[in-house]
Amino acid sequence: MNALLQVDKLNSYYGDSHILFDVSLHVDRNEVVALLGRNGAGKSTTLKSLIGVVPPRSGKVTLDGVAVQGMHPHAIAALGLQLVPEERRIFGSLSVEENLILAGLTAKSRWPLERVWAIFPRLKERRRSRGTDLSGGEQQMLAIARALVRDPKIILLDEPFEGLAPIIVRDLLATCRGLAEAGQTILVVEQNISAAMTLADRIYILNNGHMIEELSAESVRGQPELLHRHLGV
Repeated sequence: MNALLQVDKLNSYYGDSHILFDVSLHVDRNEVVALLGRNGAGKSTTLKSLIGVVPPRSGKVTLDGVAVQGMHPHAIAALGLQLVPEERRIFGSLSVEENLILAGLTAKSRWPLERVWAIFPRLKERRRSRGTDLSGGEQQMLAIARALVRDPKIILLDEPFEGLAPIIVRDLLATCRGLAEAGQTILVVEQNISAAMTLADRIYILNNGHMIEELSAESVRGQPELLHRHLGV
């Protein structure tokens, strides 16, 4: 089966600092892949390189058969790749509903709002509330919903559970599992290892900008020492 997202020998820099070294990975259609690593390993930089926010100096990124490296982020997004950034970046002065409508304006196909409300009933309750009036968990729901409304082929989730209360993490995890079961393809970066493990089919481990391991989630569940060796967990 051809991968929906194929990444080959990606090299990315911040100025003169070499951050990613020949990073390769793939994500198949309808698959959830977790990218794990210690702080500063290059996980977020990998996602930003895929969407073009950090343009890679070399390497190839193929999305559904189309080479996208070198494209502007908005062009990559239009082809079906959506990043939910760690900072969320919702429009605080706009309502929940306005954030979603705005996100869908340039989409080739977009979800009706009722489909979003079915997944995030809390957002329907807060549809008239401004982004600045939402809790952290509600803002994260909106950030994910804003990506989904564009009917993406694949979603990149950057630390989606960071800083959230355990009960909110539990609810968001259930939502993400539901999306995965419905066939949504996801690449997730997450420090919460147990949360990532409940979602992922496969796992990549990144260390100091180098891809050092590819594992099935099943093998990790049976041999937790594999994670301990690389992540100290």
